[in-house]
Amino acid sequence: MLSFLSNLSTVEIIFLIIGFTGQGVFASRFIVQWIYSEQKGESVVPVIFWYLSIVGGLGLLTYAIFRKDPVIIVGQLFGILIYSRNLYLIHFKVKK
Repeated sequence: MLSFLSNLSTVEIIFLIIGFTGQGVFASRFIVQWIYSEQKGESVVPVIFWYLSIVGGLGLLTYAIFRKDPVIIVGQLFGILIYSRNLYLIHFKVKK
């Protein structure tokens, strides 16, 4: 079943683990948001959602750079900037 792993180098396996871990963290943000919203009784995006987005995005970006995949690199860079900006807005609210 996992015989393809025997054809990979140690470095390739490490980056594969980084990629899968990044994808797992990235996907977990939706589960966290769903549970949080169920507890609140309304659709809410908790702050942890943005941290999970950044951590997962960085894992995927690392994997994409290793694979030299420009589509995923650009997509993850753009997303990480947006997630970071959301955290900035949350933590440094401008008082009007």
